[in-house]
Amino acid sequence: MTGNIFLVILVTSLATFLSRFLGVVSSENIKETSKIFRWFNCLAYSTLAALIARIVIFPSGLLSEIDYLVRLIVIILSIGLFFITKKNLVYPTIFSAIILTLFSSYL
Repeated sequence: MTGNIFLVILVTSLATFLSRFLGVVSSENIKETSKIFRWFNCLAYSTLAALIARIVIFPSGLLSEIDYLVRLIVIILSIGLFFITKKNLVYPTIFSAIILTLFSSYL
């Protein structure tokens, strides 16, 4: 059983690092201002936005027990903090975890 786990970790690690290596090797020929690069950038951000929206709207686990209004308030406050801190991602992330815990405990 443990041999299978190590094999799975090895194969997934190789796949991850191989794709990253090929990305580094091929990145010399790609210009950051090209349309294809901008398209992939938009694709990555839209996928991330869809994932976050899915987690917020259709959560699983403990987050599903928290009311939609509480989640919406935390999101609005975190986005506000994001812009106040000049688009720093660390502060809103920590803030959202703390405020979500407080709101879910007391509301």
